Amino acid sequence: MRSENSPSALQFVVVVAAMLIAAYGIPRSRAFSLTHLQEIKLPVLYWQLGIETARMLNEAGVTQIAVSPAMVGEWHRAGFKVLAVSGQDLERREKLLVPRIAGRVNVASATRRPWIDLNGWRFVRRPSGKFLYDLREKGAGQAVLAIAEAFAYQADAILKIDTADLKAAGKMLAFLRTLPGVNLSPIGDIGFIADGSPASNEVMNLLTRRNLLFRVVSAPDSRFRVNIKLGSKEYPRAEASDPNAFALKVRHELGDEHRSLRIYGTELVIGRLTGDAAHSQLHLLNYSGREVEGLRVRVRGRYSKGEFKTFGIDQAGSEDFVVDDGATELTIPRLGVYALIDLPVAN
Repeated sequence: MRSENSPSALQFVVVVAAMLIAAYGIPRSRAFSLTHLQEIKLPVLYWQLGIETARMLNEAGVTQIAVSPAMVGEWHRAGFKVLAVSGQDLERREKLLVPRIAGRVNVASATRRPWIDLNGWRFVRRPSGKFLYDLREKGAGQAVLAIAEAFAYQADAILKIDTADLKAAGKMLAFLRTLPGVNLSPIGDIGFIADGSPASNEVMNLLTRRNLLFRVVSAPDSRFRVNIKLGSKEYPRAEASDPNAFALKVRHELGDEHRSLRIYGTELVIGRLTGDAAHSQLHLLNYSGREVEGLRVRVRGRYSKGEFKTFGIDQAGSEDFVVDDGATELTIPRLGVYALIDLPVAN
């Protein structure tokens, strides 16, 4: 019988973690934590139809749903994992945009940059927040990207979907359940002091769209090469009135050679990079609405070729894998809506 003084499994893991840190060191702004011990979060569908639709859910492979408290018992007896969510609970959740190409910033612009609605900056701003997608307003075809987006950021998200999207949603959820079961710490190059203002929010949105990885901090943090506080001498609030120019200024001050992640040739693929002392994981979200071919990616650090998983594409993999000058580059021949690349640290 184990005594009260016997080491727990968690204590054992802490010791192992300390040994890994001693052996490998911790890259700048990539502090090791035990967040990967947390359970992986999958987005949950909010289901308002009656128990007679259980067969629909089973055929789609959906095994967990959120329902009103009054319906929990019958759905539980039908064999589903059930989350009770009241109307008040839904109202308290932060409402999200439907992730998609929303149009262009200015059709008369010479750059003709596409504008995408995304929610990554909201998840970074409130990593412990609770969120709600209502995808029904845009009709069918929205669920797969929204599920992938919430998963990539490990957000606590509930989705209201068009029932025509149920089969596709079930396929994405089934795919996500096959991925490596770790939850690593987010990697950032920039510390951002969010003040809750519209200007602050728009800057975070643009940083996300430009794949400039940031973390929200309460004060300047020496782990980050760049720290941003709107209204400071370095970053006057007036400059934020042009978020595109502001994001470009931040990119220049950080320096492309110091960016943890670069994605070449498109502004419609957004990356989220996480990691610890032993490996990193790159989540890729494709907002273009079509398959992307020949995507080139650069990750700062020396990595070995690891597991590659992409939704909806069989025999997926990477090509032209090169480790040089403190960075790892690879090409993704075909990218669907979402992919996960596991990158073990090279010895």
